[in-house]
Amino acid sequence: MKQLSILIFCIVPLFSYSQNKEADEFTQILTTRSQKIINQLNLKDQSIYDIVTNIMVTQYKNLAEIHDSSKALKENLKDKIKDKKQLDGEMKNLENEKTSQLFNLHCSFIGSLSAYLTNDQIEKIKDGMTYGVVQVTYQSYLDMIPTLKDNEKKQLYAWLVEAREHAMNESSSRDKHAWFGKYKGRFNNYLSKQGYDIQAERKAWEERLKNK
Repeated sequence: MKQLSILIFCIVPLFSYSQNKEADEFTQILTTRSQKIINQLNLKDQSIYDIVTNIMVTQYKNLAEIHDSSKALKENLKDKIKDKKQLDGEMKNLENEKTSQLFNLHCSFIGSLSAYLTNDQIEKIKDGMTYGVVQVTYQSYLDMIPTLKDNEKKQLYAWLVEAREHAMNESSSRDKHAWFGKYKGRFNNYLSKQGYDIQAERKAWEERLKNK
C-alpha cells in the first residue's frame, strides 16, 4: 500500500506537469499567431501591443473551449439517445446554445479591441483571423466578371464581410473557409438570377489567366 501511495504521488505531478506543458505550448502557438496579425498594425505603444495580444490569445482559447465543449456534449448525446427525432432535437438545442455563446463572445471581443484600436485596425484584425479571404475573393470576382455592376459589387462585398463575421467565430481553418464557401454559393445564385452564366464566366477567366 505504501509503495502504491508513493507511485500515485509520483504520477500525479508528472501528469500535472504534462498538462501544464501542453497548455503553455498551446498558449505560445496562439501568441505567435496573434502577433503575426497584430504586427501588421504597426502599433508603437508596447503596452497596447501586449494588451491586444492578450485579448486575441484569450479569444482563440475561448473559441476552442466553446467548440470543444459543444463537440463533446454532442458525442455524449449520440451515445445516450438512440431515438433519431429526440437526438435531432437535442442536437439542435446544443447548436443554438453554441451559436448564442459565440455571438456573445464575438461582441465582447470586438468591444475589447475597440478600447485600444481604431475601426481600420480592427478590420485588419478580422481579416488576419480569416486569412484575408474577403479581399482575395472580392478581387477574384472582379477579375472573373469585369462587367459586374456597382450594386452587384456592393452586394458581393457585403456578403463577404458577413461571412467573415461568422468565420471569425470558428476555431479551425476548414470551418472558417466553409462560411465563405456558403456565401460564395449565395452570391453565385444571385448572379445567376441577374443573368450571368457563372460557369462560362469562370472558364473565360481561366483562359485569360493562362494567356497572361
